[in-house]
Amino acid sequence: MGEKLEIASKVYLSLYAEKVQKFIQTYPQARAAASEEEILQDKTIQLVASANIPVQRGPLGLRVLDAGKHYFVDKPAFTTMAQVEQAKQKVAETGLRWGIYYSERLHVESAIFAGQLIEEGAIGRVISVMGTGPHRANVNSRPDWFFDPEQYGGILTDIGSHQIEQFLHYANAKSAKVLHSTVANYHYKQYPEFQDYGDATLVADNGATFYFRVDWFTPDGLGTWGDGRVTIIGTEGYIEVRKYIDIARSKEGNHLFLVNGEGEKYYQLSGKVGYPFFGQFILDCINGTENAMTQEHAFTAAALCIEAQEKAIKIE
Repeated sequence: MGEKLEIASKVYLSLYAEKVQKFIQTYPQARAAASEEEILQDKTIQLVASANIPVQRGPLGLRVLDAGKHYFVDKPAFTTMAQVEQAKQKVAETGLRWGIYYSERLHVESAIFAGQLIEEGAIGRVISVMGTGPHRANVNSRPDWFFDPEQYGGILTDIGSHQIEQFLHYANAKSAKVLHSTVANYHYKQYPEFQDYGDATLVADNGATFYFRVDWFTPDGLGTWGDGRVTIIGTEGYIEVRKYIDIARSKEGNHLFLVNGEGEKYYQLSGKVGYPFFGQFILDCINGTENAMTQEHAFTAAALCIEAQEKAIKIE
């Protein structure tokens, strides 16, 4: 066993070194650090970003804030409720920011524009949202932790996080209840603990309802990794966002359809909206503000994902 672990460690270090070297070649202004401690002890660094194994993201964030630095982490930021509570306490204790990269809204121009239309009153009060988040599995290239719910949190905690965050944002809700959720492993029986399907229904504190589905069943014939969509129904109209592709018509993403009392409109939004979150978040770190995303919103979305996961009925 010891020999196998030593071989695995050498393979991992070799792959890691290759990735670091490739990153530096792409971004020559970057400098590789020899260790985590080198980063945490560097007083010139004010913000640490991470996309490590999900179960390790919460503990790393605690160390980052203890070192006096802000933290920005990929989703899911946490895999347990205990990690969420620890993060809340650490933010309150230090006054530092703990940002979460909910990329399917923050880094998709059509999704950003949908929020802008809602804020302008284009569809009235949002009363219902439906989201779909299919992904391509690519199981042959995935690391072992990808198939272990203890490591990645389960499908609703993981890719469901995008869905619940966008619902809270579009519905202008501060919290929600999980009414029903399910998870299943329909296809990948060689990974018995893996979850390739999940869905959930929520109701927000303001009465808006939400249903979402996430899965790992994007077929190889699709021109992108997943046909992510969201439909937002308001009292005066509705919006549909086709984030990454318009199947059989356009491989370009960022399609938005708006229907309200003024008529029907179609928008192609690639390169036309930008990504305001990132600059706003940096300014929040510098100025102690919360303009990009409130800490309460980020943590509430994360907690609801875990709650949906914990309550999920397992379909056998």
